[in-house]
Amino acid sequence: MNRSTALCLTGAILCILLASGCLSGGTKDYPDADREAAIPSDREKCLPETDAYPPVVHVDFLAQPVPLPYPLSTAGAEDSPFVVPDGSALYFFFTPDVRIPPERQVLDEVTGVWVSHRTGDTWGEPERVWLSDPGTLSLDGAVAIQGDEMFFASVREGYVGPNLFTARYANGSWGGWAYAGDRLMKEIQAGEVHLHGDSLYFHSGREGGKGGYDIWVTTRSGGTWTDPLPLTAVNSEAMDGFPFLTQDGSELWFTRTYLGTPGIFRSVRTAAGWSEPELVISCFAGEPCLDAAGNVYFVHHYYVDGEMIEADIYVAYRIKE
Repeated sequence: MNRSTALCLTGAILCILLASGCLSGGTKDYPDADREAAIPSDREKCLPETDAYPPVVHVDFLAQPVPLPYPLSTAGAEDSPFVVPDGSALYFFFTPDVRIPPERQVLDEVTGVWVSHRTGDTWGEPERVWLSDPGTLSLDGAVAIQGDEMFFASVREGYVGPNLFTARYANGSWGGWAYAGDRLMKEIQAGEVHLHGDSLYFHSGREGGKGGYDIWVTTRSGGTWTDPLPLTAVNSEAMDGFPFLTQDGSELWFTRTYLGTPGIFRSVRTAAGWSEPELVISCFAGEPCLDAAGNVYFVHHYYVDGEMIEADIYVAYRIKE
């Protein structure tokens, strides 16, 4: 099940539960979320040595990808990474057991957005990032951050299906979350996004593309968003999604289906426009993001006999010239 379908299902289940009175808010404090305690005892950590489908690098400027170390990587599923430009913090989505459907994940108090801060070469213990009021049911993920502004996807009380929300960082935490608006959600039909200046890059299955998901861009102007334009030179008849622009705007990284599994592609901005995308990393590799040093962070899913077991955040370090 893909994420969009899962979020839609979760939204429908959530609406039914709320309408029936089975769920209610009112809690004033956030629960004490413990990632590792929530991972079932029968889930064993997958390792690169036993990975039947390890990620494959197709360029000469990146080293062989490796999973980020514990405590970031666990036997649960770490997914959908976003690294800040200086590499000091990594946001990601976590759920303890991929076998659990999203409509139950929303109740477990640990599924959602987490962040780990890095000191030197050491990643710290991840912390829960709360993006809704205590006692409010929500399932949050797909974070994109620029400065003190965050976009994220969420299924939550009071809204139908998955929607985009924004938040602001102030006084050491994220707050002020707000619905991104009908212009983005209903008219533009934005999926997962990346904010670069006032330009919002996103994938969408809206009409006017080449097929499946395509990558589009809209610009914030005068309190609204312009009509979106497709990145025609980049899009294909395959699935093109999860865009990420490097800080200088010169490279577009994204996910495209390659030989039946997600792969990471790159397009370079030239005087003539975006270049033909090149395959960078293949084999269950997706949702790329880069720090200012050019290191590529992405999610890798482990499969055994056709079943996804777990997911880890991997990094392919830029080879220094």
